[in-house]
Amino acid sequence: MTIGRSFFHRVSSVFVAGSLLLAAPLYGQGTSVQTAPADPAIAAALRDVSAAQVQATIEKLVSFKNRSTLSSMDTDLPPNTGVSAAADWIESQFKEISRECGGCLEVKRDDFVEPPQTGPSSRILKPTKITNIYAILRGTDPAQVARMVLVTGHYDSRNSDTLNTHDPAPGANDDASGVAVSLECARVLSKHKFPASIVFAAVAGEEQGLNGSAHLAKLAKSEGWQLEAVLNNDIVGGDTTPGDTLQDKAAVRVFSEGIPSNATPQQINLIRSEGAESDSSARELARVVADVGATYFSPSAERPASTPGRLRSQHLRLVPAFHPVLIFRRDRFLRGGDHISFSQEGFAAVRFTEWRENFNHQHQNVRVEDGVQYGDLLQFVDFNYVANVARLNAATLATLAAAPGEPRNVHIITAALDNNTELTWEPPAGMPANATYEIVWRDTTASNWTMSVSAGAVTTIKVPISKDNVIFGVRTVDEAGHRSPAVLPSPARNKAPSTVVK
Repeated sequence: MTIGRSFFHRVSSVFVAGSLLLAAPLYGQGTSVQTAPADPAIAAALRDVSAAQVQATIEKLVSFKNRSTLSSMDTDLPPNTGVSAAADWIESQFKEISRECGGCLEVKRDDFVEPPQTGPSSRILKPTKITNIYAILRGTDPAQVARMVLVTGHYDSRNSDTLNTHDPAPGANDDASGVAVSLECARVLSKHKFPASIVFAAVAGEEQGLNGSAHLAKLAKSEGWQLEAVLNNDIVGGDTTPGDTLQDKAAVRVFSEGIPSNATPQQINLIRSEGAESDSSARELARVVADVGATYFSPSAERPASTPGRLRSQHLRLVPAFHPVLIFRRDRFLRGGDHISFSQEGFAAVRFTEWRENFNHQHQNVRVEDGVQYGDLLQFVDFNYVANVARLNAATLATLAAAPGEPRNVHIITAALDNNTELTWEPPAGMPANATYEIVWRDTTASNWTMSVSAGAVTTIKVPISKDNVIFGVRTVDEAGHRSPAVLPSPARNKAPSTVVK
């Protein structure tokens, strides 16, 4: 059954006209989750992304020869080589972008000394300077400026030997490609204004043990950053190897952890009892990436040109085949990335990585053996693919920075044994006028939200759907259709006056 135009919300015994279609016989309520409308300003930013600019960035980073984090302590490097020269250049690029937008970015350089590691597999043998570079585009809404979303890539590189600071380690794909995404997002999004803040970062020390990202994540935690989303781009070059027919240039993987890295044993027990193993903040962030991809990249996202508040359909056909593929695990086997550092500090973080990696072009000395070219070289990077990854990142950052914050203190009331579901929540700080709440749900076996119903402006609602049968979430939606990540309700026994969906 579908929800139609003749249904009523009852708010504390007051009936308010609404609209509802009877659409799913199983549940009898709600309507299928719809693709969000495209935002013309965000679409304009995506059109501004340049594969040529991406190529110039990656070529420049490769020109530093070997960007090993350890090279920061070397005194015998040729001019304009090594990781410190790369850091200086990245900082200059953020400053140039800021000049072009009238000083809209706060460019930060964070130098720190990483102590030596111990053990037989140590990758830092003496105190080593590591530099993180990041730039902040402050939000324009005083009530939401504290909210932050962040994009990052690592600019250090390595060859076969993690201690080798002199032989070539071009790092074109791993991870000049990710840094190019961060810089390109900064370039195109700095031309626009958003209620919340966006942070564009490039970190080092990844190949030595995620040192730079760990430092930045701890800094964010200690300074009380309201960091709501972290997008880590690592190996997003769309490896192009002659003869490889299995690479998919239309797909980028998005990895997200299920059980939060910082969960306590008590929290893990609660997650198990709720069946919430697939509803961590990282997993909800990944679902946002999928939703954004459907809005800006999917042919099905077309809307008639006459539809109010929507783009003409040709604006939605930038790269119709390109799409994120959600991988429900923290990272690849035997590998790790900078998003883990943020997860461990309690922030929602995901990793973007090309569909099929070629390990001959990662962590290898540049050489030819038996006719096979080894090394992370420019010739294997698809700059158009990197530009598409940058578009997906930019669209996600912009959507989250434009959307209201996540509802707070979201609870599912478990005071009685019944076949209804009662949800309560509180508004996020700076909830915009005319923004509303949306209840979403899915089968316990489904990967993404499938059904929804608007709750309007109320903060408590009862629906005649058994809480035992589905998984619920609550998210905010502004007038333009920007959505926050959904928040999984936690059990609570207190009751509150509710809106009853009939």
